[in-house]
Amino acid sequence: MDATDRVSPAGAGTAGTAGAAGTAGAQPVDADPAGAVPAEAVPAEAVPAEAVPAEAVPAEAVPAEAGRWGRVMGLALACHPGPALAVTALGSALALGSGLGGPRSALVTAAVLTGQLSVGWCNDAYDARRDADAGRRGKPAADGTVEARAVWAAAAIALALCVPLSLACGTLAGAVHLAAVAAAWLYNLRLKATALSWLPYVAGFGALPAAVALSLPGGPWPRWWTVTAGALLGFAAHLADTLPDIAADRAAGIRGLPHRLGATGTRLLLPAPLLGATAVLAFGPPGPPDAGGAAALVLAGTVALAGPALGRRWRKAALAGAVAVAAVDLALLLARGVAGA
Repeated sequence: MDATDRVSPAGAGTAGTAGAAGTAGAQPVDADPAGAVPAEAVPAEAVPAEAVPAEAVPAEAVPAEAGRWGRVMGLALACHPGPALAVTALGSALALGSGLGGPRSALVTAAVLTGQLSVGWCNDAYDARRDADAGRRGKPAADGTVEARAVWAAAAIALALCVPLSLACGTLAGAVHLAAVAAAWLYNLRLKATALSWLPYVAGFGALPAAVALSLPGGPWPRWWTVTAGALLGFAAHLADTLPDIAADRAAGIRGLPHRLGATGTRLLLPAPLLGATAVLAFGPPGPPDAGGAAALVLAGTVALAGPALGRRWRKAALAGAVAVAAVDLALLLARGVAGA
């Protein structure tokens, strides 16, 4: 065995390495006692790169780009991208379907998106310590992927952008939307662990069609059934979103309405607001309900009942069912309009 083999990790030296040394005329050192050849006597280039333990590489040697990219990805995941994009898509569809036009619809979409980003980042930053204690996965602010203060900064920037974007849609429309965003922040900071945990969801989802209607030229009032249906969908969204995490949230000391009802009670209650939202949109407008409304009610009822029933097999089944019902309701809402007398 040559000197290179002795300072390498176990198994790093190979017969091929020893043979090459012998061919080059190197003197064997096997007769020397262990440690007779000082480590500094071995040229650094003589040690293969793969022979150096990973932990021996200083942190500074890791490319800065890799660290920055990880933080960017962590920040993107910390905003709760699924719900944020879903609510933004709902607002955009309402804006386009109401006849706002491209530029105005883009403005509404930007306002909703910045509001949702601020809420998502606020949620992850505020819950970072609790999520870390509970060992929850997929929480960048809790697992150290991104610092909580960076997430707080992102939430503040998004909120600062949301204010002028919302007010640009109209003073009253902007005020309604900002009130909904404020309610969502209040949920994160206080109401999430109380019996009023449902209230910000009801306010936020009910305010969305109202804000879109008020953004139209002349600022017409939203129709009552659109606001009522949105509020009911918000209540259902809260139940469905919380259902898979009731046990873990309880262990963390959270006592919102779904946690007080328990998993069984929440599962039994969930179909009611989902069916209620569809019924309001089917029967709320003047005149007899049409075939489309009746078909939507049957479809929504089937999905609303199937989601919670499948929850024991797929933890997100209830939420998926709620999203499907929301899609049906959105089609009904767009068919009937969001504003008018």
